[in-house]
Amino acid sequence: MARVEGARRSTVSDFAAVHLTLLSRAYCHLCDEMEAALRPILQGHGAALTVIDVDAHPALDARYGERVPVLFAGTVEAGTELCHYVLDRDAVLAAIRRSSLPGD
Repeated sequence: MARVEGARRSTVSDFAAVHLTLLSRAYCHLCDEMEAALRPILQGHGAALTVIDVDAHPALDARYGERVPVLFAGTVEAGTELCHYVLDRDAVLAAIRRSSLPGD
């Protein structure tokens, strides 16, 4: 597993159906709330989560600034933004459903 400075990975299953990336920062109550709200969804669907501290990545900080947390299906670079500030549970569940379709 590749390590990204300023990132931590939480894997519920080694064969996760979907991988989510959360842009976060320390001392951000919205970030903490979104991560906590994601946990039951991750556990219920065997999804993986990488949390990236935007303050450890100047390019991400410049791009997203105070607009955190931001949740992506996939990676920041190649994924799809699902929501920011508050968790959009429906968008997350739709992304999980799409990732588990045959042929994906």
